[in-house]
Amino acid sequence: MTVTLDISTVQAFLLVARLRSFTRAAEALGTTQAAVSMKLQRLETVLGKRLVERSPRAVNLTADGAAFADRARLLVEAHDRALSGHEPARQQLSLGISDHAAGPELVPLLERLHTVSSQLALAVTIGFSRHLLDAYDAGGIDAVIVRQEGSRRGGEKLAEDEFGWFVSPRFPWQHGERLQLATLAPPCGVRAIAVRALDKAGIAWGEAFIGGGVTAVAAAALAGLAVAPLARRIAPPGLVDIGPARGLPQLGVSKVMLHSKVSDPAKLAALRTLARKSRVLAERNPAPHVCPA
Repeated sequence: MTVTLDISTVQAFLLVARLRSFTRAAEALGTTQAAVSMKLQRLETVLGKRLVERSPRAVNLTADGAAFADRARLLVEAHDRALSGHEPARQQLSLGISDHAAGPELVPLLERLHTVSSQLALAVTIGFSRHLLDAYDAGGIDAVIVRQEGSRRGGEKLAEDEFGWFVSPRFPWQHGERLQLATLAPPCGVRAIAVRALDKAGIAWGEAFIGGGVTAVAAAALAGLAVAPLARRIAPPGLVDIGPARGLPQLGVSKVMLHSKVSDPAKLAALRTLARKSRVLAERNPAPHVCPA
């Protein structure tokens, strides 16, 4: 009796192997955990080998599973070449990230993405939330990670940022003086929130530094040029929040949201990994120093 392998079943196995989870593989494939589990059971029956070991925390490959994974990738690649008639083009995941949402977490996020989705080419754009959402709505970007804008609905919450007034500890400012700001240029939403809060509180302000990115704004604050309204999560070491001590108005909180219309399994798996890693990093990020009253 001739035994054959079903390509969709092999692809499901590779996704489980990459994500180490039946649940996440099912999410990426747009199916149920039970359906993925059944595919893997059929594959193990056909091969006569146990491919995965389940534990309460993760799914791990057996020695036979790891060996089969290498052959399975070659099989899927050959299948794709046979359908297309040439080497399959490397897929690209285009991702927009708000400058005020990226911060120091961008490096570990990209590292994690590359680890689980090295077959994808990444096209990452950093910019204003509003501009990125416009590009996303127009179909120019696969997914965006942005600050929640206005009454827009939908999306998946990755983090909730609390904002503060960050500055070098040596910055000389007393209540009643004109507050010198370091911000992004309009239409930065964080700048708009900060300016509205100062105007409502009757605090005079001026812009001492306008940066082309949050990294430049934070550098200006570290250099003692001005005060920067920043999310606590992305404020670099060396800055302190002088808001409570100097009577500056509260800036509130802002949700960081993931919006995506991706349906391709490989891209979807990458975004699921990105979402999980973002939450873990947000929970681990220590709160920066608050200047004592």
